Amino acid sequence: MGFFSWHTNDTGEVIWNKFANEANEAGKAKTVYLIDNKGNKWKENNYEGYGVFGGKDFYVLLAEMNNLDMSSEELARDAAIDLVSSNKPFICPNLVSNPKSKWKNEFPENHEGQGFWNW
Repeated sequence: MGFFSWHTNDTGEVIWNKFANEANEAGKAKTVYLIDNKGNKWKENNYEGYGVFGGKDFYVLLAEMNNLDMSSEELARDAAIDLVSSNKPFICPNLVSNPKSKWKNEFPENHEGQGFWNW
């Protein structure tokens, strides 16, 4: 499992993992919410960088939202990552700063610092 770094869907701010210098200078990683198209929310106060927000894996949720193979979380995660990499249409969770944000079918923008450790 590698690092995943995104921008929030609502404000476009970078979601730093708690190990990044940018997050540490602010005292802690930013609070973000993972939301789905059904109104479910998962709150994350200290993002570790592995795609899990409030105990919910972003890609497993994407798999659930698209009715992919859910026989195991690992297979669901792999199927979702494959779907995102394909040219096939899919619906996507959002990562937002404001918990009142409305879901929209928009993949969060990847942050160019993905996987980068700034020591």
